[in-house]
Order: sequence, then C-alpha cells, then structure tokens
Amino acid sequence: MGDTGTIELDDDLADNECRQFTLPDDSSGFVIRHRGHVYAYRNLCPHLGIELNWLPDQFMDPDHCFIQCANHGALFTVDDGHCIAGPCAGDQLIPLALERNRGRLIIRV
Repeated sequence: MGDTGTIELDDDLADNECRQFTLPDDSSGFVIRHRGHVYAYRNLCPHLGIELNWLPDQFMDPDHCFIQCANHGALFTVDDGHCIAGPCAGDQLIPLALERNRGRLIIRV
C-alpha cells in the first residue's frame, strides 16, 4: 500500500493474469493484463453489488477473452468493463485510475 489514496503492486502480471487487492474502504479491486495492456476495476458486479469472483485472482472466462462474474455468468469486455452478456447487459464495471511507473502499478482511489 502506498500513500493514502494509492495502492502499489508489482507490474509482473502475465498476459490474462489478474490480481485482487484490498481498497481503503475494505472493498476490493483487481488488475488484469490482457493483450499487453493493464486495466484496474472495482471488484463489484453492477447487477447484484457483490464481488465478481469466487476464487482469489480468478476473474476471466475459460477462454480468457472476457471478465466473467462467477455468480451469474455476466461477461464484461476487458478494455472498458462494459457488460455484453448477462442480467446486467449494458452496465459497466467501475474503472480505477491506473499508472505504470518503474515496474510498479499505481492505482489511485
């Protein structure tokens, strides 16, 4: 954890790898590397307001194409968090501001 309002993680994710982290309000977020880019989102399904994953760091569908809600199967695009299938179609995940600096991921919350 960095200064208040920032979280720092190692920038060592493999492609399609995710890493969950705790936010200052005790909710969680996650980062995901997909096709060479890194994205950060709150771990919150827009449909039920619960966490997306059942297992730690597991957010991708089996084909590693989309973020998937483990509770009801909704699919979200990785690059912008839009729900394309499931009961929350048209909604989107809440993105978190992310910077990469000297081998670190810096998430601003």
